Amino acid sequence: MEQQDHESFFSPKGIPAFASIIIFLVSFFIVMSLFRSVLNLFSVVRGYGMGYFFIGEGIMLLSVFIVTFLMMRFLDRRPFSDLGFLMAVLIYAIGFGVCLLTGQIEVVGVHLHWSDLLLSGLFFAMVAIVEETMMRGYVLGRLLRTRLNKFISLLISSLLFALLHLMNPNVAFLPMLNLVLGGLLLGASYLYTRNLWFPVSLHFFWNWIQGPVLGYEVSGNRFCETLFSLRLPANNLINGGAFGFEGSLVCTVLATLFTLFIIWWFEQ
Repeated sequence: MEQQDHESFFSPKGIPAFASIIIFLVSFFIVMSLFRSVLNLFSVVRGYGMGYFFIGEGIMLLSVFIVTFLMMRFLDRRPFSDLGFLMAVLIYAIGFGVCLLTGQIEVVGVHLHWSDLLLSGLFFAMVAIVEETMMRGYVLGRLLRTRLNKFISLLISSLLFALLHLMNPNVAFLPMLNLVLGGLLLGASYLYTRNLWFPVSLHFFWNWIQGPVLGYEVSGNRFCETLFSLRLPANNLINGGAFGFEGSLVCTVLATLFTLFIIWWFEQ
């Protein structure tokens, strides 16, 4: 009989798959209920307007990220690359939420353009594959085969990644700094895995959610009609102005924190 390499559903090495799924779902509802209880205690969640639904969805997003992280870290031992999509969504949930709740951006319209969403998805998938193959797959991969310290190699590749965007519209010091930090974020997991799936998926969803979905400029460019139409009461360092989210201090903080999170994850 041919040997099975795949995990058996009922008797894998470690915790059974069905038990893992049950633990995940129960933990998700427990964590989500705790968050809702805290918000209800402070009378944050009231009414049934868009703010109510936005906060509710944000609670679900934060809960699923926390539980997924704990399950992957301590029970399933699944590869870090599975977190690419979740990390992109969480970064924008926090960043967009901060700007929205502080009045730095306003949503003035919602328009569903399926063709723009699909075509922009294809375009940004191509961008992610091209840039990650270049900057992480070859440049960073080649530097990691030298005697350079791995973090110096990561910094060099991130600087080169930022320079690719030097001629973008409305570029300035803070956007360039954030592009360097973005390169660090995209390349951090590659130091340990030599796997391009995480940076490709994070890069794709970072661009696609930022532009076609939320309505920001993507590195200073607007490529298509967007799901949300935004109005910026003022162009400033909080909302990123004409360069988009990548020109904001919110992006600076989140990119730094999530890069440190990735390094911590692998250095444990």
